[in-house]
Amino acid sequence: MARPALRRSAAGAIVAILAALVLAADQFVKYLTIQHLPYGEPVPVMGRFFQLLYVRNPGAAFSIGSQFTWIFTIALALVAGVIVWKAFGLRSRLWAVVLGCLLGGVLGNLGDRLFRDPGFGVGHVVDMISMPWMMPAIFNVADVFIVTGMISVALLIVFGLRFDGSREKDGEDSADAPTPSGEDQPASDAAEAPRTAEA
Repeated sequence: MARPALRRSAAGAIVAILAALVLAADQFVKYLTIQHLPYGEPVPVMGRFFQLLYVRNPGAAFSIGSQFTWIFTIALALVAGVIVWKAFGLRSRLWAVVLGCLLGGVLGNLGDRLFRDPGFGVGHVVDMISMPWMMPAIFNVADVFIVTGMISVALLIVFGLRFDGSREKDGEDSADAPTPSGEDQPASDAAEAPRTAEA
């Protein structure tokens, strides 16, 4: 049996709480990074498998678009706005969890863009997680939630889960369900049947 849909207020609360937790975790790790890690010097944790490397990124992943920081600020703000807008109509637990975590990640990096040096709207994002064996990019906690959130959104869409908690297949099944006897034929056909019998 499918779980009953959440009330909109409950789904919105899940989004808000998870977003706040992810944002707090991201900013706390960034604070520790700034306070305790040397800038630009890798600190091995598990050899080359996992390192800490404090850098500031003006661009997107792999420092792409470092000359257009303000574009990423606008993009993050738009994404955050869309998520908040969608949260008002949610009744699905899974969607609430995914969008809450995604919103927290987006707000984490958006906060860097808005409030860190070199200035409002063009701030550089604090990164500290390095896995050289897998990728050259250096990322942060917010990036982890953004990437996993986007993958989760894609999966929910593929599996047909709607924001109201229903599934696309459920809607198709109800539309294709046979009607009760006597209701599946037009009224004109039903009216003509007795006349044929009388003739």
